[in-house]
Amino acid sequence: MSFEREEYRFLAEIGVGPTNSGCYINGQWKARGPIVSSLNPSNNQRIAEVVEASVEDYKEGMVACSEAAKMWMKVPAPKRGEIVRQIGEAFRAKLESLGRLVSLEMGKILAEGIGEVQEIVDMCDYAVGLSRQINGSIIPSERPNHMMFEMWNPLGIVGVITAFNFPCAVLGKGAPTTPLVTIAVTKLVAEVLEKNNLPGGIFTSFCGGAEIGEAISKDTRIPLVSFTGSSQVGLKVQQIVKERFGNCLLELSGNNAIVIMNDADIGLAVRSVLFAAVGTAGQRCTTCRRLLIQESIYETVLNQLTGVYKQVKIGDPLEKGTLVGPLHTCASKENFEKGIEIIKSQGGKILVGGSTIESEGNFVQPTIIEISPDAPVVKEELFGPVLYVMKFQTFEEAVEMNNSVPQGLSSSIFTQRPDLIFKWIGPHGSDCGIVNVNIPTNGAEIGGAFGGEKATGGGREAGSDSWKQYMRRSTCTINYGDELPLAQGINFG
Repeated sequence: MSFEREEYRFLAEIGVGPTNSGCYINGQWKARGPIVSSLNPSNNQRIAEVVEASVEDYKEGMVACSEAAKMWMKVPAPKRGEIVRQIGEAFRAKLESLGRLVSLEMGKILAEGIGEVQEIVDMCDYAVGLSRQINGSIIPSERPNHMMFEMWNPLGIVGVITAFNFPCAVLGKGAPTTPLVTIAVTKLVAEVLEKNNLPGGIFTSFCGGAEIGEAISKDTRIPLVSFTGSSQVGLKVQQIVKERFGNCLLELSGNNAIVIMNDADIGLAVRSVLFAAVGTAGQRCTTCRRLLIQESIYETVLNQLTGVYKQVKIGDPLEKGTLVGPLHTCASKENFEKGIEIIKSQGGKILVGGSTIESEGNFVQPTIIEISPDAPVVKEELFGPVLYVMKFQTFEEAVEMNNSVPQGLSSSIFTQRPDLIFKWIGPHGSDCGIVNVNIPTNGAEIGGAFGGEKATGGGREAGSDSWKQYMRRSTCTINYGDELPLAQGINFG
């Protein structure tokens, strides 16, 4: 069977057909759940069908995964790194077609879709290096003829519940509205495992809904659950996992601010705000949602920003020149409309946009709204291209406004003053996990730890020492003498 539409036929290159099984279990594709359709958010027409996982599929998959984990943990880290290297190469070989699928199914523009796949390649490269650098500390012992040190061992199975806006980051359960990306990613990994005669259970993948996510959260065989999504759902996941004394890695909501001081390079700041606020149609956790402008330059910045907003091309994300694609689902479009009404009721003044676009797809206008920082809606995350603008007088006031929301993911300040830069990144500056200067809030590199504070969840992924969350640390003390001296000088008989 072939695809009905010519523009979907490239999907065969990455193993996606008109009808697909949505579970990879013990090296086999199978599924016994409901049949769902993956929709193109540009026109809400079907791309392909997917048979989702049932709870029985999950149970079967976890039996195989548990057995495979025992074997995989015994493989030396550099050997595991070699497999990750091959996975990275597999992604690199399909960069264009997989990026095109991300753009087609999620709705982000093609450059961002390809960029997402490149991020996976970069992460694989980084992980390969780490596989030979998992170092533990040597700790001086106070006892003679004793050696004390740290050992890092694999934690075990990691259950990942990922979100629609970055669907490539999946091992476990993909977002229910981007199942084709989940399948394509899994097929690339599965090919590498098969080529190396490794058990398919090492990588177990499910397309499914909330019941699969709940099963992952409750499963005592999974010591770490990584969840990306809203703060409300993340809190529920955390409560379930903590009830069984499991660990959570949470990447939750963002409500990110850019601060523009009166000495800033305004042209640089405006370009940064545009990318941060309308990129991915405002559907990144690091999207800039609040713009804080020093009062003396408020009108100048606003005039330039509204001017560039009016030039933004909205349309098919696969077409050259498009900067803003559709929102991901019809429900997202409805939430945008409801959000605008709430904003108006709380005194928000629309300067640009504020409406949906009449079409078959889920298109909305990038929107700038002047509003008081005290409006309750400002404390919430409206997942779309909506930017609140506010003015401030002093640096201290800007910091207070930045930190006044429940979320704490990303932030940025535009200034040339060294004193303000170091105050901003210091203990009384931004309270976010990502604290930038003269760059956007989004588009993070993988070399640093990614994540945020407060209602963003506290999890960290990617670089720095984020790898430690996936490992079990043991403090080891070895007595190589023939006496038994006790710590703290205790004499026990």
